[in-house]
Amino acid sequence: MDITWWGHATCTVEDSGVRLLTDPLFTRRLAHLRRRRGAVPPPEAAVADAVLVSHLHADHLHLPSLARLARGTRLLVPRGAPGAVAGLARIAGVRGLEVTEVVPGDAVTVGDGVRVRAVGARHDGRRLPFGPRVAPALGYVIEGSSRTYFAGDTGLFDSMADEVGPVDVALLPVGGWGPYLGPGHLDAAGAARALALLAPAAAVPVHWGTYWPIGMDAVRPHEFHAPGEEFVRCARREAPKVTVRVPAHGERVRLP
Repeated sequence: MDITWWGHATCTVEDSGVRLLTDPLFTRRLAHLRRRRGAVPPPEAAVADAVLVSHLHADHLHLPSLARLARGTRLLVPRGAPGAVAGLARIAGVRGLEVTEVVPGDAVTVGDGVRVRAVGARHDGRRLPFGPRVAPALGYVIEGSSRTYFAGDTGLFDSMADEVGPVDVALLPVGGWGPYLGPGHLDAAGAARALALLAPAAAVPVHWGTYWPIGMDAVRPHEFHAPGEEFVRCARREAPKVTVRVPAHGERVRLP
């Protein structure tokens, strides 16, 4: 089972001959954010059998990036997303995307025998700044030869391990795109505590060290640079049996 981290929350998960892409964000700039590390992913990053969108924030459901998907790609989104995000239905129609709306507990099959199960997340996942709360924030568990948990954006919650279930690999957010994290997020220490609850064999930190607000390079720069290695240190303390891999942008790693 292989993971390629393209930056932010965007990963390709390859399992049992199936390619799944998480929260695609293929842009150099998004509003006041600029990509500060890693090249914009190449065209092959947009090749997937299915795309998993965790919530409606523009850095996770990014319409221009979805427009780069191949015709006929399956797109899993939180239930209510097409009605809450102007332009999603149009892009899906133009590109021939097969949109499937899901809520926690739903499961779909992709390819031959890979099952994708939606699970809950603790995050305000509406379309900002004024979007209605009509779509849940989600994580996903990919069940093929391995079980891989993509958390999307979430805070830590007591029932996380019960809702997610046993997993082999955890893709956990450890940072953000600015100097401060609000409620409904995991920092490196919180992600390590989540790791202790989930007890996978391996973990990869995501959602850090990619985008940063323009003009704020001198404001708490450690929040941009440090979360990946800080997660490694915290994981050694909280979950020492878990193997943590910290790939570079665009790097593909093989996990058990």
